[in-house]
Amino acid sequence: MKDWPAEKLYDLKTSIGIIAMGLEMKIVNDSGQEVKMDGKEWGEICLRGPWIANEYYKDPERSRETFGDGWYHTGDVGTIDEEGYVRLVDRKKDLVKSAGEWISSVDLENLIMAHPKVMEAAIIGVPHPKWQERPLACVVASPGQSVNADELKDFLKDKVKASWWIPDEFIILPELPKTSVGKFNKRELRRLYAEGQLKSL
Repeated sequence: MKDWPAEKLYDLKTSIGIIAMGLEMKIVNDSGQEVKMDGKEWGEICLRGPWIANEYYKDPERSRETFGDGWYHTGDVGTIDEEGYVRLVDRKKDLVKSAGEWISSVDLENLIMAHPKVMEAAIIGVPHPKWQERPLACVVASPGQSVNADELKDFLKDKVKASWWIPDEFIILPELPKTSVGKFNKRELRRLYAEGQLKSL
């Protein structure tokens, strides 16, 4: 890699690296097939090895879901490139599946938070009668700023991978619920949405 251009090397440094010695890894799609090593195709990261557990203690039902085929299904979604470098895309439970296509909540959140008037943004998938799910954006404006859905949609137009990544709805909130470790509490956002309590300011 010594002759690689700096931009390509910087991109490599944004990955989580290569698999640790002594472990086996595969990245599989929804059909259980291994994804291509092209750095683009997504799948769930699965691990096995001498220090990877093969069951949950006294929890056979959860063990069957997570270790059923002899691999530990991490719940992390990622890609692997031709050099073996892995990049995390999202948590499987946080991906939005719209019209059979996956949307990364993390990528979409980062794009929205690049807007100068946005402080925080969390994406959740909400049911849709035609497309199965659609992304819903929960946004907190920066202090002293106000932002609206039209501004954000316009901002995203030339930044998203495809136009259908743009959320149909943006809910502007005073703050986002957080977990005990400071992450966006998407479970709480889903609950509030299901109960009809998630509304703009």
